[in-house]
Amino acid sequence: MLIIAGLGNPGPKYANNRHNIGFMAADAIADEWGFGPTKAIFQAAVRAGEIPTPQGPVKALVVKPQTYMNESGRAVGEAMRFYRSTPAEVIAFYDELDLAEGRFRMKTGGGAAGHNGVRSLMAHVGPDFRRARMGIGHPGQRELVMPYVLGDFYKVELGWRDALLRACAEALPFAAAGDDERYQAEVLRLAPAPKADPRKAGRED
Repeated sequence: MLIIAGLGNPGPKYANNRHNIGFMAADAIADEWGFGPTKAIFQAAVRAGEIPTPQGPVKALVVKPQTYMNESGRAVGEAMRFYRSTPAEVIAFYDELDLAEGRFRMKTGGGAAGHNGVRSLMAHVGPDFRRARMGIGHPGQRELVMPYVLGDFYKVELGWRDALLRACAEALPFAAAGDDERYQAEVLRLAPAPKADPRKAGRED
C-alpha cells in the first residue's frame, strides 16, 4: 500500500495556512484520482483509491493526521503498520522553508531540518521515507518563521500554490511507479517556478 501523508494541522483555524500545504496536496491528489470518501481511522482523515501506472494500478491511501503537526508520525506509523508498508512506500508532502515559492523537490531520507512534522515521522516511521518538499519561501528572519508558516497564503500567492497542487496531483503516477526523479521533473514542468533565494522570493507582500 502506498501511503501518501499530507502534513498539516486540523481544523478551520489552520486550513489556509502555509504550514498546511501538505494537507492541500493530499486533498488535490485524492480528488484528482477519484479516491473514496473520507474515513476517520489511524487518528487521521483517510481516503483510499488507486493510482494508474504503466505497470498497473497502485493501491494508495491518503492520510491527513488529525494529531496536529508535531505528532503527525503517530497516524502515519499506525497506517504503515496496519498495511505492513515499508518506509519506501510512504510519501510525505509538506511545506519547505528552504525552497523558494512554488519550487518542488523529492528526496529520500535525511534530517528534519527543523520541521516538527518530519521529526515526528522520523520517530514513528524511521528516516527513510520519501519526502515531497513544497517550497513556500522563507520570511527572511528566524523570529518571523512561526507567524509566517502559521499565516494564510496571500492572495497573490494563490497562483503558484494552486499550480503546484495541481501538478503534484497530475504527475503522481510517476511517484506511484517509484520514479521520484521523473515525478519531480514532471511537477516542475507542469508548474514551473523560477529558481530564487527562498529568503528573498516574494517578501514584498
